[in-house]
Amino acid sequence: MSNLRIALVAEGITDYVIIEAALKAILPRSFVLTLLQPEATRFDLGGGWGGVLKWCKEFRARGVGSLEADPTLEQFHLIIIHLDADVADKSYTNYGLQTATDAATFSWSALPCALPCPPPDATVNNLQSVLLSWLGMKANGNRTALCIPSKSSEAWLATAVFPSDQGLLADIECAMDMENRLVQLPKQQRIRKTSREYKSHAATMTSRWNGVRQLCSRANAFHHDVDAIAQTLPT
Repeated sequence: MSNLRIALVAEGITDYVIIEAALKAILPRSFVLTLLQPEATRFDLGGGWGGVLKWCKEFRARGVGSLEADPTLEQFHLIIIHLDADVADKSYTNYGLQTATDAATFSWSALPCALPCPPPDATVNNLQSVLLSWLGMKANGNRTALCIPSKSSEAWLATAVFPSDQGLLADIECAMDMENRLVQLPKQQRIRKTSREYKSHAATMTSRWNGVRQLCSRANAFHHDVDAIAQTLPT
């Protein structure tokens, strides 16, 4: 059985760590996860949600219609596009005048697009539409999974590492400050936003993934989406 080849477009390297840990729990076979964005040699794209937007804009400019039809992506069995749901509270002007101009030129769906949370799904559904508009697509293809944690991937990390901390996990999918909550924990528990510290908890995330799914509906949705694609892939 050969390794699955998975492509990931993400906001940052710590998101890569979290998503890789989740995939190890979801997929029954080994895989190689390739980070397409942020990419070390593409300083012009940058990171964060703006980097994801620029990557999507470049894909759209190739005019291939779907990620699966893109010759540069044909080697991959699965393509994952990540965006944290807190992006729904952003504005295109936050990323500069050119981005706001591009939004009008390419008819991107509007930002901000956040709705009251809970429930998290209302905002996530809006943000999915925004992300697809960046790609120039009406829907994602049969080998593409959209990964949109609410409000950030840190919600999944916090739930895995501190499953019994009710204070930390309060409003887990609606809290805008999970990154700060993790940094402000007592010194022995503190998790700073670095790939090294996130990697130190990756195995815990994998082993406790079912618990994360129970508390974080978007983790459960991502699990089902990836699993559904995996079921269609050749062995």
